[in-house]
Amino acid sequence: MAAEAAAEPGLVPAAGGQVKVLALVLEDGAQRGGYSSGDTVSGQVLLELAGPLLLRALRLEATGRAWTVRTKGSGRVFSAQACGGVPGARREAEVRFLDIRQSLARRPPEGEDGLFLLEAGKHEFPFSFQLPQEPLVTSFSGKYGSIQYCVKAILEKPVAPDQSVKRELQVINHVDVNSPALLMPVLRSQEKMVGCWFFTSGPVSLSAKIERKGYCNGEDIPIYAEIENCSSRLIVPKAAIFQTQTYLAGGKTKTFRQMVANVRGNPIASGSTDTWNGKTLKIPPVTPSILDCCIIRVEYSLAVYILIPGANKLITELPLVIGTIPYTGFSSRNSSVTSQFSMDMRWLALTMPEHPEAPPNYADVVSQEEFSRHVPAYPQPTDCEEQFYNRMFACIREFQFQPPPLYSEIDPHPTHREERQPVSFML
Repeated sequence: MAAEAAAEPGLVPAAGGQVKVLALVLEDGAQRGGYSSGDTVSGQVLLELAGPLLLRALRLEATGRAWTVRTKGSGRVFSAQACGGVPGARREAEVRFLDIRQSLARRPPEGEDGLFLLEAGKHEFPFSFQLPQEPLVTSFSGKYGSIQYCVKAILEKPVAPDQSVKRELQVINHVDVNSPALLMPVLRSQEKMVGCWFFTSGPVSLSAKIERKGYCNGEDIPIYAEIENCSSRLIVPKAAIFQTQTYLAGGKTKTFRQMVANVRGNPIASGSTDTWNGKTLKIPPVTPSILDCCIIRVEYSLAVYILIPGANKLITELPLVIGTIPYTGFSSRNSSVTSQFSMDMRWLALTMPEHPEAPPNYADVVSQEEFSRHVPAYPQPTDCEEQFYNRMFACIREFQFQPPPLYSEIDPHPTHREERQPVSFML
């Protein structure tokens, strides 16, 4: 049984003595995929004894810290495991995020010399604690540093060395790619003259764009690019996602850069152009962007570059943020509808005249005979009426070319009468 327990994570069989198995079990850490700020960590410490054991204490420690290392110079030497797997490395900088301590088993008041006795058999010690509410940095293991959270159970003995068992906590600081700053498109352009001195063969230009800055693991990034080859050489366009790890140690900055995914385009002959209308590049499972740690940063970028024979490559980089909360598309749809509505309103403003056009004159749409039959001739005004007639006629002509009133289904002057007598006018 002890051999089977040793194969499981968080189980430490005793090398000898009364302790057969010391295990640390987390209840829901495997199902949830990771913990975040404010979550409750709960589990059990399992202890199996072959016989009675005298103990000083059984305590629990939860720690979280980030550290960077260096491989040269003086300083305290740490083991390869403590220094992120770098043999002979020296820990240079360290920041703590979590430090929780609990006592799971204490001596009874009548105990002697601070000791207590556990009987043979199986014992279970449940525990539970809450992570801080402030944001915690995402767990990470890099080339020159690590960010690690762990829970450790320590069995203190009065004479023999202490025994301990440790389980690592995967902590995730969630990054929502639906934030406005990560929904903005990114566009970059570059141009390079191929050749040197008087032996130039022409320029090569590159323009690349992505729809937004934030993406999540497993998503496809549509790449839009325009490549123009005015040189005399055959060029090859490519795109790649790069991860850049930045470490601060001893007042100096160390950077490690690696490619995590790439895609290749078709060769472009001299005097030709090529267009990428959404060429996709899938994001592999990588650590989310870490931008809130003072000694370790993990950043990403999308590089679109052109391989030019006999010359340095032409490259343009677009910043990326790898998040944890997937893109919903809601903000994009809203912005799309808003832009479409704005475009429609601009079109409507361009098509409508500044001043509404007046309806046609009655005399212009009927014949002279029809006009004479329906419009009676007005008598010429007398001398006493001439001044009044001219003023009235001027008022009539002032409204001759005004537009008709706006049509509406709602009566602007409603009445409470149920029936109205029809009124007819006869000229």
